[in-house]
Amino acid sequence: MHSSAIFLIEFGAIILGLGLLGRFAGRFQFSPIPLYLLAGLAFGEGGLLSLGTSEEFVAIGAEIGVILLLLMLGLEYTASDLVSNLKTQYPAGLVDATLNALPGAAMALLLGWGPVAAVVLAGVTWISSSGVIAKVLGDLGRLGNRETPVILSILVLEDLSMAVYLPIITALLAGTGLAAGSATLAIALGVAGLVLFLAVRYGRHISRFVSSDDPEKLLLVVLGLTLLVAGIAQQLQVSAAVGAFLVGIALSGEVAEGAHNLLAPLRDLFAAVFFVFFGLHTDPSSIPPVLLPALVLAVVTALTKIATGYWAAKRAGVSEKGRWRAGGTLVARGEFSIVIAGLAVTAGIEPSLGPLATAYVLILVILGPLTARWTEPIASWLQARFGKAAPVAAAASEVPAPRPAEDQDSVDQA
Repeated sequence: MHSSAIFLIEFGAIILGLGLLGRFAGRFQFSPIPLYLLAGLAFGEGGLLSLGTSEEFVAIGAEIGVILLLLMLGLEYTASDLVSNLKTQYPAGLVDATLNALPGAAMALLLGWGPVAAVVLAGVTWISSSGVIAKVLGDLGRLGNRETPVILSILVLEDLSMAVYLPIITALLAGTGLAAGSATLAIALGVAGLVLFLAVRYGRHISRFVSSDDPEKLLLVVLGLTLLVAGIAQQLQVSAAVGAFLVGIALSGEVAEGAHNLLAPLRDLFAAVFFVFFGLHTDPSSIPPVLLPALVLAVVTALTKIATGYWAAKRAGVSEKGRWRAGGTLVARGEFSIVIAGLAVTAGIEPSLGPLATAYVLILVILGPLTARWTEPIASWLQARFGKAAPVAAAASEVPAPRPAEDQDSVDQA
């Protein structure tokens, strides 16, 4: 009875603390992710106070948090959307992967961490934070801008690539041989392809089967189905996260919208627990030795993300100002970088990888909203300062019927 009371006190304090941190972040309009990570650092290994009774439950909650993050991500897209993005935007996805994954892999090799850690760190530096970027676009009033579809297409391709990348990471971290790893990847790709096929052909039937007018029943069916598929996927050594992502893709229409509304609070709760859990298993004293590599990596990959967004927006015919805004918006890293690093930390691949990923995400999740706001003004100022006033004329010439709102590239897509 005593341990039960201690558990309730500890877990209640965690949830209350996260709520207060979230309110604090919301008041100043920035992502709460760095605060959640810092909270985990404060109460984990080497922190101010360590948790005891509630740590096991927090670990389970963290795993559910990853599953819900990927499920909600899948609910955002239909299978036809994913197929369409693959066909039209794959060059931007390839440029994005090349420019942003290579610096992470190179840093891991320079630090002597080996090829497996290099593949993991490549993923950490490659994937932008969909959640942070979506919030920034809304806060800055850029949802109607011409560059926004380009940004969203890159994020969709990154998210879709997780269905291939995560099984590879899972196989590598499990230490399986080439044959077993290839079999795992083949199973993952086969399942992903089958789900996409079924979702395109029979998505309405699947959604009708899951659908319910009663919110309680819809919540239970969707959540139960997701956990069941995630567990089966993990048993097959694919990835629970990939299983959840595919369930989200398979649902569409009113079912997807209803499930999204019902599951959003659960996702926010368990995702916050996940970030705390990651921080709990990172010793604060291990961060200073990797702070310099993390800072170098953050600067390099911020520049490569800006270059990615600029190139992709230019390819789409967006004006000069919009290109810079697209690049600056993509800089933020967050939830999925931590998910990838968390897999490696759990597998015990490289002790310093977790602290470096934590420092890296903390830097870029704070820097990201700033680059989204200031990259274009700074670029315009530098170009004007060095006598290159062409971007203003180029912006006017690239947009067909200039008007006052054109300054912000808020062109009606209709």
